[in-house]
Amino acid sequence: MSRIVPSDPVKALAGKRNARVALICAAAFFGMVGAAYASVPLYKLFCQMTGFDGTVRKAELAPTRILDRKVTIRFDSNIRELPWSFSTEQTSQQVRIGDTGLAFFKVTNNSDKAMTGRAIYNVVPEQAGPYFQKLECFCFSNQTIAAGQTVEFPVVYFVDPQYADDPETKGKGEITLSYTFFPAVLDDPKQKQTASTTPRIVQPLGGAPSRGL
Repeated sequence: MSRIVPSDPVKALAGKRNARVALICAAAFFGMVGAAYASVPLYKLFCQMTGFDGTVRKAELAPTRILDRKVTIRFDSNIRELPWSFSTEQTSQQVRIGDTGLAFFKVTNNSDKAMTGRAIYNVVPEQAGPYFQKLECFCFSNQTIAAGQTVEFPVVYFVDPQYADDPETKGKGEITLSYTFFPAVLDDPKQKQTASTTPRIVQPLGGAPSRGL
């Protein structure tokens, strides 16, 4: 069986195509690397807007429909790569579906300098994410804590009445709300100012009380 040998113009065209393919592959590789960094905040934004993957959404108003049925809300707190102490002031609460609940979380900066963190949150089971909504939360913006300062952050939340209508959630009587504080990524020093809540000063570690954030 004979083999067709490409002519010089064909070889040149093939070489150009190979170079183009290599360039496209390189661009795709670096694009994926960049996307890996960008995808985290974009994914979080998508989750917060849709309630996907057990992510809690922010609500503007509390529902007017309140059911007699109650659910148990459990609270969990975690720290990653910050010299802070982070705890809940209540392990659990019972609230009626549609009614608002109020919980407090306490944060202490154990370092000798002011630091800024950001809380990431989700709920378990993840099917409850679209129905567990918050009216006020420290997780909506960066939080700067002074050296040795202890503050309390309020969380105002409710479980949407549709939770009791969804076949995947209506039989579940317990929801866990979990927060994890990470170091905040600051592109602009002005971002260090908090915007969502006014925490309460509890007790600075050594020294006179300082102004809240």
